[in-house]
Amino acid sequence: MTRTVDEWLRGIAGMFILLSLALGWFVHPGFFLFTAFVGANLLQSAFSKTCPMMAILRRLGVPQSAVKS
Repeated sequence: MTRTVDEWLRGIAGMFILLSLALGWFVHPGFFLFTAFVGANLLQSAFSKTCPMMAILRRLGVPQSAVKS
């Protein structure tokens, strides 16, 4: 089953959030700023309907929507 841009985006955002939380807890609290950045980017993309990661995924050839057969 082919994953779409939306599915990849959710997975990458979730991974970034969990990774930055772990780094903030175990390495240095400054990594929590990355968590805030990811959250702010998700919030702005909800209003603007665009996200830089989506453009990157499209250039990598990830399909925009699932092909229905």
